[in-house]
Amino acid sequence: MRPSDLAREHGISAQAVRNYERDGFIPPAERTPTGYRIYTETHAAALRAYLSLVRAHGYSAAGQIMLAVHDGRLDDALAIIDQGHHQLLRDRETLGSVRQAVDHLMAGSDAVPDRARDPRIRTIGDLAHRLGVTPATLRNWEEAGIIAPERDRATGYRVFSATDIRDAELAHLLRRGGYLLDHIAAVVRQIRTAGGTEALSHALDDWQRKLTAQGTAMLRAAARLSDYLALVDPDPGVPSRPSDVVR
Repeated sequence: MRPSDLAREHGISAQAVRNYERDGFIPPAERTPTGYRIYTETHAAALRAYLSLVRAHGYSAAGQIMLAVHDGRLDDALAIIDQGHHQLLRDRETLGSVRQAVDHLMAGSDAVPDRARDPRIRTIGDLAHRLGVTPATLRNWEEAGIIAPERDRATGYRVFSATDIRDAELAHLLRRGGYLLDHIAAVVRQIRTAGGTEALSHALDDWQRKLTAQGTAMLRAAARLSDYLALVDPDPGVPSRPSDVVR
């Protein structure tokens, strides 16, 4: 096959195929006496695997996976794939936590003005006591952008609105789940900019669809990579008998 033959299947240019070969994402092609590249079904399978991995894991990870495969470092390639699945699982757990928190924290919130105050929360100490954390913890969350209370012009004290309290409670839930502050801040920003509970619900549904799409893309990429490995290494260290499996 020619570069254009491989390119046509994916709607890319022949130059892109040559670039992928140059970068090591597909194996080197043999050449005709006049210098033209000769691609085989093995190259086609490698290209299918690489482009599927791009859709599932992104360009950087996909390139690393294919380079590791071609260097004979299959375990390194699989470790990168494992990291992608681990991140997807964490994202699913985060989404589940956000849904749970939003259902609890935003019940009836459409009737509450965004800057309405809870009379029981007058100081940072009050909010810290409500959550069971220290005021220093809340200051760290404020510095990370997780909560953004206004200041009383007369006293300079923080003024916590219902939105601030919601964000703090959501952050507390996710923090207990082991999420880092920058991750929590990103989730809270999504909620703040969603424009109300209905818009937030749509945003979470969209997040769910994206995670589902990524999960199915990972399945397809795994199948494509398996097809390619079967061509270049029919038995890549897989035990041949059940008794060979380490228990």
